[in-house]
Amino acid sequence: MDSQGKRAVRLRLTGAAAAAVVSGATGSWAYARAGASADELVRDLAVGWAFVVAGLMAWRRRPANHTGRLMVFCGITWFLGNLQGTAIPVLFTVGAWWEALNMAVLLHLVLSFPEGRLTTVLTRRLTQFAYGLVAVGGLLRTFLFDPATDTGATYLDCAACGPNLFYVPAWHGLFDTFDAVYHGTGWAVSVVAAGAIVLRWRHASAARRRALLPAWIGIGVAVVFLMGDMLFYVVPWFGEVGSLGEQAVYLCADLAQVGVPFAFLFGLLRMRLQRAEVSGLVIDVGTDPDPSRVREALVRVLGDPTLRLGLWREERRAYIDGAGREVSPEGPGRTRVHAADGRPLALLHHDPALLEDPELLEAVAAALRLALENVWLRTRAKDVATRIVQAADAERGRLERNLHDGAQARLVFALMAVRRVQRGLADHPDERLRGAAEEAESSLRLAIAELRGIAHGIHPAVLTREGLGPALTALAREAALPVVVAAETRRYDTLVETTAYFTVCEALSNAAKHAGARAVSVSARHQDGRLVIETVDDGVGGADTARGTGLRGLADRLAAVDGVLHIHSPAGGGTRIRAELPCG
Repeated sequence: MDSQGKRAVRLRLTGAAAAAVVSGATGSWAYARAGASADELVRDLAVGWAFVVAGLMAWRRRPANHTGRLMVFCGITWFLGNLQGTAIPVLFTVGAWWEALNMAVLLHLVLSFPEGRLTTVLTRRLTQFAYGLVAVGGLLRTFLFDPATDTGATYLDCAACGPNLFYVPAWHGLFDTFDAVYHGTGWAVSVVAAGAIVLRWRHASAARRRALLPAWIGIGVAVVFLMGDMLFYVVPWFGEVGSLGEQAVYLCADLAQVGVPFAFLFGLLRMRLQRAEVSGLVIDVGTDPDPSRVREALVRVLGDPTLRLGLWREERRAYIDGAGREVSPEGPGRTRVHAADGRPLALLHHDPALLEDPELLEAVAAALRLALENVWLRTRAKDVATRIVQAADAERGRLERNLHDGAQARLVFALMAVRRVQRGLADHPDERLRGAAEEAESSLRLAIAELRGIAHGIHPAVLTREGLGPALTALAREAALPVVVAAETRRYDTLVETTAYFTVCEALSNAAKHAGARAVSVSARHQDGRLVIETVDDGVGGADTARGTGLRGLADRLAAVDGVLHIHSPAGGGTRIRAELPCG
């Protein structure tokens, strides 16, 4: 949401809060005029404003969800019936007409929770009927209602209140009958709504039930106490009206009603937290999308233990679950996950009831898409890096062979020719000519030695011919400081041997140039399907991949072949470099 949208939300919240204050203050004044005690006023305000406060919190946290607005509207309309306690005709008439409006709003809230919208034809028609009953039925009832004679027809007994502007004296004889039908219809609507709620609960997923449970418990507790309060009026032997028991039940009913809006708020925020858990899917998937592990994460987020997850396998052209079985894309309760370019990635076979929560499914699909595409990109990047390393090593070998078979061979032939010349000039009287031949012979020997060193640095021939152990031994002999080698004689893949060899080269170079080491030990061993290379020096320590391009490049090279680099280099404590490469 941009700044303008946030400002609009703040203005609406401020307006709603102001309307709630005015409604509560006016309703309390009217209620007090009708004879309400101080504790009754406090309880009445507590219920109405509890809906308002919880609604404002929900509205602020989830402005796109209408649940918060409905809660605020329910709290504001809670006080409308109290206007029947005034002697102002307009206010009295409004209170008499819209006395039950808050019940219609509460029904709308219950049926639309937690999405904030009515998702079925039944709930839409039921809500429309409830509002129509209050608007039309309430108006007709107002035409028949005389506050001076119809005492007991409302929770406020105030014969001195009113008058009712809409009252038609000629119709008054129909009031009792119409009032009974009006309230009976309201009860019938409540029964149908309860059936819709039960039906919805039965078809809800486990995740949705967890979100709905707080609100339904809150409503259930409130209804129980309200029904208990009514028993004092309709069952004579239950107890006397105004008794201590009736007052206790009445107090508990009000407290339960205060808890209802906060139960709704808790359920709404719980749904939001459930959606927030979706972001953890990216971490749960990691770099290895194992179907079983990903499915466990999805079951936790969606709350559906029957969930099946199929990942797309191009070689089989099908979605495959963790057990290697195909997951059919046809049928109810299927959600496909595609990449941004349309490639199939995964298929969720879940409880069809989850389709009632499209926001959660969309969030899960988006998180799963991001995680799987990250894995795909990482795999592509690793494949590219591996091919680059393989190409570089192949080029090193080609250059070494070219130098050995080409330039080095020609230099050797030239050296042999110069030596033959030297033998022919052995008795030659010209000393300068003999010296020139000796100088040429010396230069050629030096050039051959340098060329061999260059070829060895590019790619040592001993590594190709004899393997890693002899190559490390040869490297130790040529090192600038004492090196002890302990290496197994077994052979490994060419790429693995080359990577391990140049890892040791870099470690020896760092030990000689930067660490001031006096000696280095090198080990190479096969351990649990991995080649483990370790170099340990007694230098100054403090080696860090963040400060050295050599070690950083070494880490990148190892990563290209699924290798891992570990460096332990405390200041003054030497440096231990451990490389692990998969080798089967």
